[in-house]
Amino acid sequence: QVQLAESGGGSVQAGGSLTLSCAVRIQGFGWHVMGWFRQAPGKEREFVAAITWSGELTDYANSVKGRFTISRDNAKNTLSLQMNSLKPEDTAVYYCAAKVSQVVSTSDYDYWGQGTQVTVSS
Repeated sequence: QVQLAESGGGSVQAGGSLTLSCAVRIQGFGWHVMGWFRQAPGKEREFVAAITWSGELTDYANSVKGRFTISRDNAKNTLSLQMNSLKPEDTAVYYCAAKVSQVVSTSDYDYWGQGTQVTVSS
């Protein structure tokens, strides 16, 4: 059974910070890469960041580089996304995702959480 549960979403003023968490419950299958995606109203889902579970390789969308940091805690089976200097354009539903492949990429993720809302106001 695979379960990815996001938490930590909420409302924040522009320039503020939020940290999203994803509780990872994956049993019976191998997996190597975790990622964060987001979908704003009226827009397609877009890649935000990804990380190998060992933490040696990360990737970020250009729109969040320097502001967002993806990390993992293997002992706690938790994926996190630290979001700083938030902008209204960051408003979206954020999804946690996992893939069996070892390739850090913007696509081909196998498992998804249900999402958590992030709203940034000015």
